[in-house]
Amino acid sequence: MKPILYLFFIFLLILQSGCQALKYKKVDAKEFPPDPKERVKKNLEEGRGFRLMGSTTKGGTFDFASSNPLWRASLDMLDFMPLISANYSGGIIITDWYSENDNPNESIKISVRFLTNEIRSDAIDVSVFLKQCSGNQTNCSISQNNNTLVTEIKSNILKRAARYQKDTIEKNKKENPYVGIESIGGDAPKENNN
Repeated sequence: MKPILYLFFIFLLILQSGCQALKYKKVDAKEFPPDPKERVKKNLEEGRGFRLMGSTTKGGTFDFASSNPLWRASLDMLDFMPLISANYSGGIIITDWYSENDNPNESIKISVRFLTNEIRSDAIDVSVFLKQCSGNQTNCSISQNNNTLVTEIKSNILKRAARYQKDTIEKNKKENPYVGIESIGGDAPKENNN
C-alpha cells in the first residue's frame, strides 16, 4: 500500500509542476492602474475574473413587482380604476366594475393576464368586459368587448413598459458603465473591431 501511495504523491507533484498557475511571475506595478474602476475595466477587457451564473452583483437577483416594467406599466394604465386583485406571482390584474358619473348604467371591468415578462406584443392578454344595465340597475347583461379598447390598452401598456425598460437601462449604464446590457435583460451590443 505504501509504494502505491508514494507513486501517487510523486505523480501529483509532477502534475503540479507542469501547471503555469504555480510558477512565479514578476509583476510590474505599471500594469495595474491605481483606480479600482480602471482595474475592473482592464480585467474585463482581458477576460480575467469570473461571474457566478452571469451575475454582476454581490447578492442574488430578486424579481420584485416594481422591477418588472410590464407590471408597472399595467398598474399605471389602470390606476384610475379600483382593483379587485393584483397578484404578481399569479400574473394577473383584475379591476372592479367602473363607470363614469354621467352614465351609471354602463360599466367596464378589465383584466390583464401576463404570459411572459418580456416586452413583446404577445406578452399580455387584455380582456374588457362591458356591463349594461336597465334604468333600475336590476336587469344587467355582461359581454366581453374585444375591440379597439383592448388594442388601445395593450398598446399603451407595451409602450409605457418599453419606456420604463429603456429608462432602467440608461440608469444602470450611468451607475455602472462596465456592466453589459445582458445583465438587465437585453442583448449586449456588438462591438465593431474594423
